[in-house]
Amino acid sequence: MKPAARAYHAFAFAWLAGKAAVLLVNAVHFPRLRSRPTPAGGPRVSILIPARDEAANLPLTLPGVLAQGADEVIVLDDSSTDGTAEIACGLGARVVRGQPLPPGWFGKPWACQQLSILASGDILIFTDADVTWHAGALGAVLHELERSSADLLSVQPRQSNQTVGERLLTPLVDAAVLSYFPYPAIKQPQAAATIANGQVMAFRRVALEGAGGYALVRRELLEDMQLARRLKARGGVVASALGQNVIGVRMYRSYPESVRGFSKNVLPIHLHSRPLLLLSAVAHLAVYTLPWFFPVPGARMLRVVGILERTAVSLIAGRHQPADLLEGLLGPLTPLLALPVYVRAARRRVVWKGREYPQGGEEKD
Repeated sequence: MKPAARAYHAFAFAWLAGKAAVLLVNAVHFPRLRSRPTPAGGPRVSILIPARDEAANLPLTLPGVLAQGADEVIVLDDSSTDGTAEIACGLGARVVRGQPLPPGWFGKPWACQQLSILASGDILIFTDADVTWHAGALGAVLHELERSSADLLSVQPRQSNQTVGERLLTPLVDAAVLSYFPYPAIKQPQAAATIANGQVMAFRRVALEGAGGYALVRRELLEDMQLARRLKARGGVVASALGQNVIGVRMYRSYPESVRGFSKNVLPIHLHSRPLLLLSAVAHLAVYTLPWFFPVPGARMLRVVGILERTAVSLIAGRHQPADLLEGLLGPLTPLLALPVYVRAARRRVVWKGREYPQGGEEKD
């Protein structure tokens, strides 16, 4: 075997072995939510929903949130143009019109900052408008928040992919968390040893306000991870859990929508480094796609392991339906389908929900 071939073989199998080890750790240690009744006589709970052009999602998700038994549910209408406020109000939520976006703020942090000021709860739970809360979800979140003694508990909702287009990229959310971050590391004091998912973030109010609130991340596209890290750096306890059959989400409805959605977060995930972004794209192509088209060393085993890895991610995330498990067959195509995400992410500015944001070294104002 030539030196280049040996190097490729060693790199590919070392990477996959490392990810397999992380998956095994998370299969054992990553907390899972389980439906529980909402406790009586506990702390006052506010469920807070930042909403911008969410008229399609709210009729499907808001009734489940309202049924949880929280002390209050507030929907902040962030300058929507599609009747979001009217729909939320008609469903029975308290709706507040958001203030215009001030200089120096990005959209979601500003919406969450306003919600945190409006809320009266001791526990503040921020949840996206596309997240579905099933019976017993609030009790599950409160139980896990107490069990973990966390100041911030974020939830990784179970993906609800219904079309082929959704299945092409959306499962990468679970793969990124479950195969790269060994959950026990979250107990380490280093702020970098932290994960969070902004789709569901449950804070103890005193901890959030004591750390500075969403003003800490007012100019961040990846505000969830950054807020969790900065809270931890200030002595806060951070935890996470898998939503399983309690909390789910349908993030994107098509492949193009997935490309647009993921492209706003990929550069921050890669530490705002475009060389690292390029290296990531090349590495994934080399390990997962190349063995299917070229006789690279260990090609047969690489194909098998790549498919099994995706299947293992689905199982750990609680996605057990045949169509979910068959997503593993898409593994060889995923790095190719993700290329448009990398290309868009490398740009100096990204657009999301009608707003344009600078990223990667430009002044964020």
